[in-house]
Amino acid sequence: MKVEVCTIGGYSEVGKNMTAIKIGEEVIICDMGFYLPEIIRIQEEEIVKTELTREQMIKLGAVPDDSIIKEWRSKVKAIVVSHCHLDHIGAIPYLAEAYNCPVYGTPYSLEVLKTILKDERVRIKNPIKAMKPNSSVVISKNLTLELVNVTHSTPQTAFIVIHTPEGAIVYGNDFKLDNHPVVGTKPNYKRLKEIEKKGVLAFIGDALYSDVDMKTPSEKVAREMLKDVLLGTDNKGNLVIVTTFASQIARLKSIVEFGKKMNRKIVFLGRSLHKYTTAAEKVGIINFSKDVEIIGYAAHIKRKLKEIQKNPGKYLVVCTGNQGEPRAILTRLALNELPYQFKPGDHIVFSCRTIPTPENIANRTLLEAKLKQKKLRLFKDIHCSGHAAREDHRDLFNLLKPKNIIPAHGETSKLTAMASLAQEMGYKLGKDVFIMGDGQCIELK
Repeated sequence: MKVEVCTIGGYSEVGKNMTAIKIGEEVIICDMGFYLPEIIRIQEEEIVKTELTREQMIKLGAVPDDSIIKEWRSKVKAIVVSHCHLDHIGAIPYLAEAYNCPVYGTPYSLEVLKTILKDERVRIKNPIKAMKPNSSVVISKNLTLELVNVTHSTPQTAFIVIHTPEGAIVYGNDFKLDNHPVVGTKPNYKRLKEIEKKGVLAFIGDALYSDVDMKTPSEKVAREMLKDVLLGTDNKGNLVIVTTFASQIARLKSIVEFGKKMNRKIVFLGRSLHKYTTAAEKVGIINFSKDVEIIGYAAHIKRKLKEIQKNPGKYLVVCTGNQGEPRAILTRLALNELPYQFKPGDHIVFSCRTIPTPENIANRTLLEAKLKQKKLRLFKDIHCSGHAAREDHRDLFNLLKPKNIIPAHGETSKLTAMASLAQEMGYKLGKDVFIMGDGQCIELK
């Protein structure tokens, strides 16, 4: 049975992830994401995304150009998402309706998707079908879809495994191999080993940190770093602000626990924080509401900041803006656009790293300069990545023993780094390891 892979998006840049896999006359699409720098630009120019057509979003480069699989559209049996990050699910409101099939994913990922659809006032005709981690669904007599639990910087991330007559295709975009997660369970190595024994035709996966010679540390390490800053630094009388990725539920859980030990009132400010934490509560992952005031709307945020100004030493604030996004809470505070005036010595904890795109680097540099002008204490890189590094990839390749490897999620230098590791392990470039670009197709042998 002929197996083809079309690398639609995420193979020439970080983000905009979308891959189509054709097995015989049936197609599975894995992920359908935004290119976040372009989305941020659209927001800066105050363009309402829902006023843009599918074609306009593609032309802007904000969503993948799926024209390469136009002839496959009637053959698509499922759209499957690996996890809830916007560079993997954000394009669904624009692209999914071209395909007459369900959207599958874990409960948390799909709860976030439903929130996005509601916020954007978009309805899609595609049925949305939740699958528990480590479960499977029969798509047809030749295809079974399985979601195998793996760890990342957001809950309920999964390896998408497509079982075919030619062997399993494992799509791992994004992941890390965290054996001590703060939320959820460690990767399901037992099931992955069982899949290896039946034969893995291909691994398609996250190459973002494949050029870093290390094993990515556990989220437990980031928790200890946070503990050291929040509980081990003199912050009496000062406001403490932590900014991190809104979908990093494990990190937020640690912040809440340390905030309670600090005897501070804990406040979350920002729409994305409201969106991701509410979704996590709906599916029973966490219950922040009993300990945290979660505020998503602008008028309420302004009112709360005025209250915080009266006694900043009583509060621990978690807010959006870790990448220096122009309209995020922390950036607007730095620019005096919100009703709170910092005082020297207030703490700003960046529990994140800057996503390595020119736009993000520029935005963060500008934000930090503004904060330093106000004589604030900055604590940067209080973080562990959600992406596997080179030695994790080596361990995974040894575990799965894939016949073919296709690096994903990065520009050419990232993909080449994973390919070089594969070559080091005996694979041959162009024969069983393939560096692809957006809008290309390949047949797997």
